[in-house]
Amino acid sequence: MDWTEQVVLLVASLVANIFSAFAGGGAGLIQFPVLIFLGLPFGVALATHKVASVALGVGATVRHMKEGSLERKLALRILAFGLPGVVLGAALILRVPDQWAQLALGLLTIGLGVYSMVNTSLGLEQIPRELGPMGNLVGGVGLFVIGFLNGSLSSGTGLFCTLWLVRWYGLDYRRAVAYTLVLVGMFWNGTGAVTLGMLSELKWSWLPVLLVGSLVGGYIGAHWSIIKGNRWIKRAFEMVTILVGLKLIF
Repeated sequence: MDWTEQVVLLVASLVANIFSAFAGGGAGLIQFPVLIFLGLPFGVALATHKVASVALGVGATVRHMKEGSLERKLALRILAFGLPGVVLGAALILRVPDQWAQLALGLLTIGLGVYSMVNTSLGLEQIPRELGPMGNLVGGVGLFVIGFLNGSLSSGTGLFCTLWLVRWYGLDYRRAVAYTLVLVGMFWNGTGAVTLGMLSELKWSWLPVLLVGSLVGGYIGAHWSIIKGNRWIKRAFEMVTILVGLKLIF
């Protein structure tokens, strides 16, 4: 890449990760397609994006840990059910044709935005749910499926996790975003990066620019999500999912 292409990549990464850390996921909805548009094959773009996304989790974690808003029990549940799905999804996605993977990604992400828009009060207030053994099992299965999508389709699956935490566990958007950025950003994406790195190849020369954009963007976006209200986060979530979902499809 020449210096102009690296500037474009840095700006795209920075913007993508700011919006992702603010809206609760979606860095891959901008950053991942940009890697494809710049000429990387789906598998190489996916592996490279995964590695860069870990820096998003690091940047966001630095900011969110100052707030102390994570509950250990739920955090461990997200890791225990999600990580096996990430590994399985990452191992299988390289066998899926690129066009089908991108189409599925676009349709799923648009569905997230529409669902949030239809449910106007969703995630504006925290409404903790008392989940029994069956409720926790269903929640865990949901996290496993989202982990599978995170390892395979990658882009936008942080948004899936955010919405699941809001819908099933009763979190508001601000708290759900914190869990997503710390646990999905660092641990799910880190696991996916290792798995894909073993099965595919990385574009190492592009990573320094992507890592800088992810780290700085993650911190800035996490700061915005903390100081802004749930309504702002909800609107950003809906806008990111629908607009970039359409871009991926068409």
